[in-house]
Amino acid sequence: MVEEARLESSESGLSPKGEGWYVINAREAAWREDVFGRWCPFEGDVRFPELGINVSVIHPGKPNCMYHRETNQEDFLVLAGEGALLVEEQERPLKAWDFVHCPAETNHVFVAASEPFVILAVGARKEDDEVVYPVSELAQRYDASVLEETTSAQEAYARFPSSIETPYREGDLPDWGALKS
Repeated sequence: MVEEARLESSESGLSPKGEGWYVINAREAAWREDVFGRWCPFEGDVRFPELGINVSVIHPGKPNCMYHRETNQEDFLVLAGEGALLVEEQERPLKAWDFVHCPAETNHVFVAASEPFVILAVGARKEDDEVVYPVSELAQRYDASVLEETTSAQEAYARFPSSIETPYREGDLPDWGALKS
């Protein structure tokens, strides 16, 4: 039998502690914030071994991260707002309920338009994960490209302040509670 993980409260919200199953509401969970936006990783002190999942709220006019490719599949669902997908040196507009599939080794990054852009991100994880941050002329226009290709996240993000833990900010997520069938 799999035991339930304990949820621990802090100034930034609830976080699971240890192994096990749990239920956590994104509005009550601990969030992180950096210059790109805010996100809820749903993980606690134990990283999910097979799957990464988060909800991100990308700041207006900002990318969600640096242009990159991973050795694993990633998939994304736009929950709210409008923005663009920069993928393989192409730009594609996105709006709520657009789904983006990135097979392994697909170069990509998201950029919010003039309002917050909310996406659900899901990615496979393997022991030999590798992320490559290539130089991208297109992504440079959005301050989302490294100046020299690297496989080091530390190098790719060296010019930006580190993320901080923060509580959920009211209004970041759409309020679908009023929707009835």
